[in-house]
Amino acid sequence: MSFPLLTATAALPAVGAIATAAVPAARRTAAKWLALLVSLGTLVLGAIQLVRFEPGGARYQLTESHAWIADFGVRYELGVDGIGVALIALTALLMPFVILAGWHDADPLETHNSRWRPTQGFFALILAVEAMVILSFEATDVFLFYILFEAMLIPMYFLIGGFGDRAHAGGDEAAATQRSYAAVKFLLYNLVGGLIMLAAVIGLYVVAGTFSLSEIAAARANGSLDMATNTERLLFLGFFFAFAVKAPLWPLHTWLPNAMGEATAPVAVLITAVVDKVGTFAMLRFCLQLFPEASKWATPVILVLALISIVYGALLAVGQRDIKRLIAYASISHFGFIILGIFAMTTQGQSGATLYMVNHGISTAALMLVAGFLISRRGSRLISDYGGVQKVAPVLAGTFLIGGLATLSLPGLAPFVSEFLVLVGVFSAYPVVGIIATVGIVLAALYVLVLYQRTMTGPVKESVRGMPDLKVRELAVVVPLIALLVFLGVYPKPLTEIINPAVQHTMSDVQKHDPKPQVEAVK
Repeated sequence: MSFPLLTATAALPAVGAIATAAVPAARRTAAKWLALLVSLGTLVLGAIQLVRFEPGGARYQLTESHAWIADFGVRYELGVDGIGVALIALTALLMPFVILAGWHDADPLETHNSRWRPTQGFFALILAVEAMVILSFEATDVFLFYILFEAMLIPMYFLIGGFGDRAHAGGDEAAATQRSYAAVKFLLYNLVGGLIMLAAVIGLYVVAGTFSLSEIAAARANGSLDMATNTERLLFLGFFFAFAVKAPLWPLHTWLPNAMGEATAPVAVLITAVVDKVGTFAMLRFCLQLFPEASKWATPVILVLALISIVYGALLAVGQRDIKRLIAYASISHFGFIILGIFAMTTQGQSGATLYMVNHGISTAALMLVAGFLISRRGSRLISDYGGVQKVAPVLAGTFLIGGLATLSLPGLAPFVSEFLVLVGVFSAYPVVGIIATVGIVLAALYVLVLYQRTMTGPVKESVRGMPDLKVRELAVVVPLIALLVFLGVYPKPLTEIINPAVQHTMSDVQKHDPKPQVEAVK
């Protein structure tokens, strides 16, 4: 039996979470180092997956399959395609930076009216989320995926509600109230989506008699599975609703600004750069593969919702006074681009959407973590409390600018390539939709540059005088992310070579072909 690489990649952070939680209370530093070492080990296993994955090989590789609940046909079935392995690499890559950035976020507070923060619990929950997210990218059994899809809500709820941002103007009591509200809202939205998905999962089993993606694909190919049109559409809606909440897609997005605003910066990165990618990934793996005809039927409405997300999210980002909520609304706009690319159902659109998931994760992590370092120095999330920071902390201001420029998809930085591919794919199939989507690009430039101008330039405010620049630990977090943004911005080929074959399989599932060019050949 070959080494179960996929299981090991998810099991290492799961075991690490248990070990970290078991570290004695007085050994907080040891718990931090243990969590960091576990995340680095997971990164190594994720890199091995990338190396062993063959882009031109079978659709699902490194597969594992074992009986689990035999009476109901549930199997522990894993496999990765190019999309899954790229997102596993993203998750494994970001976790060491999340842990380093949150090194002191759960340290005990000295003030008498603040509750002690269990450091071990904080890092154990982060590792638990990593394990569940990685396994969800690997699961090819629908029921197994559903269990993971729901289970990851539990550690995220405690990370938002129990370890929230300390920079709150209303004091400890108001901060605790806001954290609780944000955590409950996050949980309720995602639980409702999950319950609707559960009904659809059961319905799929009744129709197909199996939860296995490979068995369903084989049955569809040989003609033994023929879903009625209305049945397929209802099942599609059940799955899509849950994924749209997670993604988040307008109008199911309202939990995200609260959750990101009240969470610490590393946990906010965990939400939008890692956990939310499960929603868009699942649209590709499950919605399009299981329900191809229903996906095409729903495409016009989904494109409209994605357009609203792009423009609405960007407009609200322009009007924000809170730095973290601005980044949250910017993410809603970016997720609109990802979903637009998926449901444009063109090769360029879906390749761009998958690449956008990776690049958005890196760029948002860079911007949000630098913003977190800024907020921790001043103790405020309000844009109006800053000014002239580049004169007292030039390195912090410079890295903040690069993160912002990546967010607005500046050419030469990684998000530009993915956004360009999405728009090319959309223009070729739906020109009017593509034209409207470009409004989001203009608004992105507005909210990013205005944010930088108000916080970093101008006279130095008294409240930021003496602000220290980035320290060694903080530079170790930011510099590699910026280097990746530049590298993937000028040379995205390593990722596109892995992603493109998987996109071709998805296009084959929905039986779609790229539109032919409208320009006549020159004679």
